[in-house]
Amino acid sequence: MSRATRLPSSLLRSAAVTGVAALTLTACGSGSGSGSSSSGSGSVKVGLITKTDTNPFFVKMKEGAEKAAKENGAQLSTAAGKFDGDNAGQVTAIENMVAAGVKGILITPSDSKAIVPAIQKARAKGVLVIALDTPTDPESAVDALFATDNLKAGQLIGEYAKAAMKGKNAKIAALDLAPGVSVGVQRHNGFLKGFGATDKDVVCAQDTGGDQAKGQTAMENCLQKAPDINVVYTINEPAALGAYTALKAKGREKDVLIVSVDGGCTGTQAVKDGKIAATSQQYPLKMAAEGVKAVVTYAEDGKKASGYTDTGVTLITDEAQAGVTSKDTAYGLENCWG
Repeated sequence: MSRATRLPSSLLRSAAVTGVAALTLTACGSGSGSGSSSSGSGSVKVGLITKTDTNPFFVKMKEGAEKAAKENGAQLSTAAGKFDGDNAGQVTAIENMVAAGVKGILITPSDSKAIVPAIQKARAKGVLVIALDTPTDPESAVDALFATDNLKAGQLIGEYAKAAMKGKNAKIAALDLAPGVSVGVQRHNGFLKGFGATDKDVVCAQDTGGDQAKGQTAMENCLQKAPDINVVYTINEPAALGAYTALKAKGREKDVLIVSVDGGCTGTQAVKDGKIAATSQQYPLKMAAEGVKAVVTYAEDGKKASGYTDTGVTLITDEAQAGVTSKDTAYGLENCWG
């Protein structure tokens, strides 16, 4: 992991003015080992901006970017917001990185719409901008998107849940992310498509923000509304584990099927332990590594990455279902993150 660096005074003043002192900016230079903001003349400068620097998904993404930067002789600067949704922090990070002379910026947008003007300004100055994991709105606001096919991720667990129910009448609860967030919408819709259901078939839907405690509360609320729930779709594994806690408290953990998305190490272990039936595993390290390589290529020959690159998704379960392609938790734990 790179160490925090001293920012130029002009950037410190800028951060102070915009009130985002919590934003952390670091740099990792090939061969420097000092964490300084410069790794020598001629190195390609790459910026990585994540939603936060505490979520294991983004920690793994940063690790992937750091490794790729070293392998490709690039200098990596990273920034993260104080919280998920800190658009002001991400805007300031973009401005600071452009001023520092980065050739490309990799970003996981906290607000897919609000970040677009800052991205447009960066691109107008010749900076390649690639969204990782979360698309902007519109998607064309960036040069390229490297991400999980979240619709497919949802569809895989939907198909699995349908097969696992073996014709039983499903009472579905949906523990979602938040209104209007593209990743959450795509996973939710994918699940319904894979299950062959519609929102009319969902007996309870609650937003969780992807948080474990909120997932538990949401599941408790759903059990009060519809005690006969037997299938639970969850936006991610923290929400799934919250749901499991609520179900266990009611003695229902053995007769309710929980499916999820992410493939983090904690979540994959939960699949192995029987708390989650199946999860769709995604690969944040690959997203970041491919992004760094794309920026280096752009710097070297002017070729810009464009369009959407699917970084892959794999259904992980130890209870395989006929007609649904999956891998077991041994594979999942070898390829998990966090």
